[in-house]
Amino acid sequence: MTDSERNKNIVYALLAVSIILGIAMGSRNAFSGLFLQPISADMKWGREVFSFAVALQNIIWGASQPFIGYIADRYGAKRVLIVGAVLYTIGFVWTAFLSSTFTLALSGGIIMGVAVACTTYSVAYSVLGKMVDASRRAWAFGISAAAGSFGQFLMIPLGSWFISHDGWQFSLIMMGVLTATIAPLGWYFAKLGEKGKLPQPSTVGQATAGEALQTAFADRSYLLLTLGYFVCGFQVVFIGAHLTPYLLDKGTPAHVGVTALALVGLFNCIGTYVAGVVAGKMPKRYVLSFIYFMRSVVIVIFLAAPLSAWSVYLFAAAIGVLWLSTVPPTNALVAQIYGARFLGMLGGIVFFSHQVGSFLGVWLGGKLFDLNGNYDTVWMLTIALGIFAALIHLPIDERALEARGVATA
Repeated sequence: MTDSERNKNIVYALLAVSIILGIAMGSRNAFSGLFLQPISADMKWGREVFSFAVALQNIIWGASQPFIGYIADRYGAKRVLIVGAVLYTIGFVWTAFLSSTFTLALSGGIIMGVAVACTTYSVAYSVLGKMVDASRRAWAFGISAAAGSFGQFLMIPLGSWFISHDGWQFSLIMMGVLTATIAPLGWYFAKLGEKGKLPQPSTVGQATAGEALQTAFADRSYLLLTLGYFVCGFQVVFIGAHLTPYLLDKGTPAHVGVTALALVGLFNCIGTYVAGVVAGKMPKRYVLSFIYFMRSVVIVIFLAAPLSAWSVYLFAAAIGVLWLSTVPPTNALVAQIYGARFLGMLGGIVFFSHQVGSFLGVWLGGKLFDLNGNYDTVWMLTIALGIFAALIHLPIDERALEARGVATA
């Protein structure tokens, strides 16, 4: 394959995966951000019930991600993406006809959690990481992650419109129809990935998946990166699921919260792409530390300022720039240090930590609200965790294993 053909293949792959991530992440964020209140009100449940289903979705997503990433690394992403599309559709449609808390936990929690794991970043990057050379990985990851954010920008208003005009059940069915389109898109993307795959030499200490795991877990940098991603999950999922209810509790009109979530998605398109570009030019650990620290700063300013529609919109824009901007540098750092051969698996383990944080963020938001009648404790915890994450990224050693002279696992 010539350089011109390879670049053309990468462009088509980026276009396909951008649509896939836009649909998958947009639908998932719309589900967690829009449906808590209408479902809880209609079913006469407290906020903890829906919060637990979303928390379960996140923990299942994270727990299954390393295994799904390994399958994508070992056998290719085609079947993974198609199965994920089918499960996504089943999860949405079944949730539309839920009759009990158990149904919600199974459909919106477990099934949808596996579906998201099959159709989002770790699987997408297991393909892209093997197509794009190391110098352009962060850039490619940034483009695709930005597309996932743009999906949120589109899906939040669309889902809200369906809920207000046709009810939450019809809105869920329509999302199920939309996520079904991931199947043909996934087949096409995986085919491009197989065509444009670069040779993947064994990295030092990583001749097999087991050796890759041993080498990574013996490295302090991997553990720090994994711990930092826990904070990312806690922050973004708490805000994504509870910002709208928080604003409603403060007497803010419903459309302000919906607009805020859409703005988060829109501005994260910019933030994620810029993070990918910057991470390709300067140490990624500094990029990550800056992002986490600035999240805490933005949240402090938001809580301290008088609440108005414009303060909410400014907060949404600022936090949106920082929202998923951790994704490109984090995944690029894993590939840079440990190679792309097992990126789906190693990136999936880091992401599992992210989802443990997501579980606690969304669940504690609902639990502590039901106990205290407010979100004050969780907001304070979110700020403290951001500062903690900013500090622990600084000692990460970004050198590849070979450059460090690491012995076999």
